[in-house]
Amino acid sequence: MADDNQTPVFQIQRIYLKDLSLEQPNSPQILLEQSQPQVDINLALGAEPVADGIYEVSVTATVTTKIKDKTLFLVEAKQSGIFEIRNIPEDQLQPIIGIACPGIVYPYLRAVVSDVCTRAGFPPVLLSEVNFQAMFEAQRAQAEAANVPGIITTSVN
Repeated sequence: MADDNQTPVFQIQRIYLKDLSLEQPNSPQILLEQSQPQVDINLALGAEPVADGIYEVSVTATVTTKIKDKTLFLVEAKQSGIFEIRNIPEDQLQPIIGIACPGIVYPYLRAVVSDVCTRAGFPPVLLSEVNFQAMFEAQRAQAEAANVPGIITTSVN
């Protein structure tokens, strides 16, 4: 029975929308503009331990849409998940937190951003697929260069 206590565990406890913001600071005047808007999308990852073997992993998207120098709309959404991760070797823990967990959370974030844009009266913004493994490896290389250990926190433009 002692072997049962060392069985690797990776379970989704909950996926939830942690934060959501929509701003249209120049409406309604800017809605009369006929120009094509410029869309800027930034993604950020975050992870932190919540309890022993329990981690919260978040993916945040910030979508800024401008016409000329005025903001048409700004959406910021933070989708999170709580994951139970136990009895995993340390060298495998960080990739699970930095690659697998964001990969599970991200599709929910994509749907939220698209839905919010549509409900705000704009065409949906479709977030493209993300290679979380490449992001993780880049973050790890950056952390090693800075000699900083720890949980994943990164952002991508």
